[in-house]
Amino acid sequence: MPAQDNLYARVSDFDTMEAELKATRQHLHSHPELSFEEVETARFVADRLESWGYQVSRNVGGHGVVATLKNGTGTKSIGIRADMDALPIMEETGAAYASIFAGKMHACGHDGHTTMLLGAAEYLARTRRFNGTVTLIFQPAEEAGNESGAQKMIADGLFERFPIDAIFGLHNHPGMPAGAILTRPGAIMAGGNTVRITITGKGGHASRPHLTVDPVLVACNLVMTLQSIVSRNVDPTQTAVVTVSTIHAGEASNVIPNTAKISMSVRYFDPAVATLLEERIRKLTHSVAEGHGATAEIEYEYGYPVVMNSETETAFARQVAEELVGSDNVSTCPPLPGSEDFAYFLHHRPGSFLRLGNGTDSAILHSSKYDFNDDSLTTGAAMWARLAERYLDEA
Repeated sequence: MPAQDNLYARVSDFDTMEAELKATRQHLHSHPELSFEEVETARFVADRLESWGYQVSRNVGGHGVVATLKNGTGTKSIGIRADMDALPIMEETGAAYASIFAGKMHACGHDGHTTMLLGAAEYLARTRRFNGTVTLIFQPAEEAGNESGAQKMIADGLFERFPIDAIFGLHNHPGMPAGAILTRPGAIMAGGNTVRITITGKGGHASRPHLTVDPVLVACNLVMTLQSIVSRNVDPTQTAVVTVSTIHAGEASNVIPNTAKISMSVRYFDPAVATLLEERIRKLTHSVAEGHGATAEIEYEYGYPVVMNSETETAFARQVAEELVGSDNVSTCPPLPGSEDFAYFLHHRPGSFLRLGNGTDSAILHSSKYDFNDDSLTTGAAMWARLAERYLDEA
């Protein structure tokens, strides 16, 4: 390892902080707050940042916290983001530090994301081996799905109030070894849309279906028909997902209802594919409904766009990761069908979204048995610290 490597943060620099990082993460885990409710989490974060000497702005875009620290005469600024919100899930981990709030849990690892950035924040404030401005963004409401924390922080003047040259973020990655780092230039996470369809027929007695227009039958036909879009309309070299996730109709076994409702999740990596999917969903829905004598109303909601990593910033982040954990522990991430509102930040500034291994035996994200792997905390904190130091290197 080159002698100059000692100029930048290493994982071993965080060994003495490991117990504190675990305690912080487990405290946050046991006190989860849902999207738009992160009052105590934001206070916890802001108070710590202020105690370390950061200039802290609270209530940015809701409960968002932005902390800045300047050092030297450098004019560059790096932004690093962590999300803070939890999910409406009943925890089943059995952990001693499990959620104390029934029906709320950190099932996506945002407790870990927040802790790692706090760890880097403390280290950077103590060592101050950078030349420029570090801007740390603790974002609420990533899980909101619509009008999310990223959108609200941007609307509240995030990039005007806190000038940033490039922005970085990460998410833990179940299935990969703890501490492993994954990067990918270009599209790394999918855009995600939600579609809600109401089919209106003509209800009546279940024994006389010939006198009705059965919306349940229409809905079932439509579900099967929609599955042809990806297999027969999307270029096989592209990736797309059309998943019908809910279907609701009627309440009694002897009554054909007037309406049936279905909802679906649509994922894509190419905006042109997104357009194609919407066109086909709308046309097939109306055609199937009309063919059965029913009508259909479609609510098409565009959600988070594709997370599109910048080439230059991703190459830089990968270089820093390889310096930190070795090239054997850094790999190229496959395109992931999940969505992330970090995409909105990348519409305004170049940057990169990374993935950090959460263990090969980790439960999947959004599972009631999921738990962030504390073995990744020192690696994540060191990655953010080293990235900031390298980006704001005086040389």
